[in-house]
Amino acid sequence: QVQLVESGGGLVQAGGSLRLSCAASGRTFSAYRMGWFRHAPGKEREFVAGISPTGGNSRYADFVKGRFTISRDNARNTAYLQMNSLRPEDTAVYYCAADRAYFGSVSLAISDYEYWGQGTQVTVSS
Repeated sequence: QVQLVESGGGLVQAGGSLRLSCAASGRTFSAYRMGWFRHAPGKEREFVAGISPTGGNSRYADFVKGRFTISRDNARNTAYLQMNSLRPEDTAVYYCAADRAYFGSVSLAISDYEYWGQGTQVTVSS
């Protein structure tokens, strides 16, 4: 069982930055691939970024490439999403998710992730 708690959301002006954190419980964080997803009003939940258990592989949605960076610190049981050059269309509730996987695996699929946090609101004003 893994429990995930997101933090770091808030209100920011367009062009600004935020760093989201996802703190995980348990002793085997390094065995889980991690993902960030977002859910905006009127839209379906969508993939943002994913990272492998060891942190060696990562994937991004096209709409965040070059602006967002996913990372993890396995010693601190925490994953991060650094968000730069934020746009109003980035406004959403951001969720982190975890799934036990082999060391190099990254997944973009919502259905692959077993554990989810409660989400943190990110609002970008124009």
